[in-house]
Amino acid sequence: MKRMYGRSLAALAVAGALTAGTAFAASEVRIGVVNDYAGWNPYADSTAQMYMTWCQTYGCLGTFDTREGEYKGILAERWEVSKENPNEWTFYLKKGIKRHGDGKELTAEDVAHSIWRNKNDPRSAQKHNTRAVTSWKVVDKYTIKFFTSKPTAPLLSFIFDRLIITGKDLYEKHGAQVDRKAPLGYGPYMVKDIVVGQRMVLEKNNAWPGIKKSNPDRIIFNKIKEDEARITGLLNGELQIGQFIPPHLLDRVRSAEGITVKETSPVEIMFLAMNPAFKPWDNKKVRQAVAYAIDREAIIKAIFRGGASVLHGPVGPGQYAYSPDVTPKYSYNPAKAKQLLKEAGYPDGVEIDFYTAAGRYINDRQSSQAIVPMLEAVGFKVKFHTPEYSSHWPMVRKGKRGFYYQGRGSVVDPSAAVSQYLETGVSPRIKYSNPELDKLLAAERQEFDPAKRKALLLKAFNIVQEDVPALYMWRINQYYGISNKVDFTPTSTDRIYGTDITMK
Repeated sequence: MKRMYGRSLAALAVAGALTAGTAFAASEVRIGVVNDYAGWNPYADSTAQMYMTWCQTYGCLGTFDTREGEYKGILAERWEVSKENPNEWTFYLKKGIKRHGDGKELTAEDVAHSIWRNKNDPRSAQKHNTRAVTSWKVVDKYTIKFFTSKPTAPLLSFIFDRLIITGKDLYEKHGAQVDRKAPLGYGPYMVKDIVVGQRMVLEKNNAWPGIKKSNPDRIIFNKIKEDEARITGLLNGELQIGQFIPPHLLDRVRSAEGITVKETSPVEIMFLAMNPAFKPWDNKKVRQAVAYAIDREAIIKAIFRGGASVLHGPVGPGQYAYSPDVTPKYSYNPAKAKQLLKEAGYPDGVEIDFYTAAGRYINDRQSSQAIVPMLEAVGFKVKFHTPEYSSHWPMVRKGKRGFYYQGRGSVVDPSAAVSQYLETGVSPRIKYSNPELDKLLAAERQEFDPAKRKALLLKAFNIVQEDVPALYMWRINQYYGISNKVDFTPTSTDRIYGTDITMK
């Protein structure tokens, strides 16, 4: 009876999420995702899921193809950095890219407007992506130059699929209301509807060069945070793709008829953030005590059923600048954790608040719950909080959380991610400041020789490991349930593009 009741509740949850039309289109794919849809403004949030949807609707310059290990253009045909002046990058746009609705051709003026809006829109949460670009120049209709104040070797990782391209003329006509009045872009899919916090509906742009008849005519991304509801929708045929199947439900999905489970190697890094603006996180020994208090191997075995790997530093094998030589490496040592707390001035322990947004990441609540008794065993007195992600994430972005469990997606090159969270003044998410780290990050961005750049990043990683403003925890294997009615191979960046989906 309990199981039937649980399934009924899950079915109701799915039904509530799938209210964007009751009948399936002739070629429609419904996808269960876990993150929020923050609104109509394409610059107002900074999550992998939002970049994924805006990049294929409004359009972006390109993306990193993890299957082939290289950057590929979407709106950009090609790009180059000047050999004479490494502060000068030139992007050549594809010709004949027409905008949805009115057929206006993409021009370099639109790209110039987009970087201006990224920097100046009052609601922009993406300014960190374009921080390195200090000026730009339209050369001709299809060519634009970006200028940086210093050489920036990883510039593509900051802007390529994170600079959303919007129309200059539409903004001049509609102003701040442009995103609702004219959500027109240059991508292979068009914005059909957005229900804030619930779903986003896309329709195929048949005029896009290379679009296939077999690509779905409509894609509906539905936020279904609850694992049981997402899996039930997949098994009932209400979803064709279910994102992030937790380990304890894998056997159920694998045994289902008409469903295939596909696994990806992750580039999303999970970490515990310790914001020095809050006590006791201003004390390095307290942060190190956390690092020694947690048995990460045991959590991976019990909570993730072996489907994760421990991180020693901001990246793991297969990510740029990974090195097994990073130091220090933290192993489970509760006695040392107790001693460090004592040396930090807390012989009787210390009260802390610990936040995790349940349902945002795979087994986030369960893994965080497993951390709590480990922390308490060494002297921390933990108040455990599991807020809704929609309320928690704005607090993180504003630097108003002291200690929290967090993920950072799309970390192919770690430069942007480390800068975003740990470089002085880039964002308030972790109010950490270390002049030596800042110098190394500035230097690695200016180094175009891969071996020298990796050596600089290793030095930066070692500082982060020693100071532990963020304890890098693990990378979690990602599992997708996919209906046999569609063909889709997920990538390690977790970005689902309609052009990668074909109907059978």
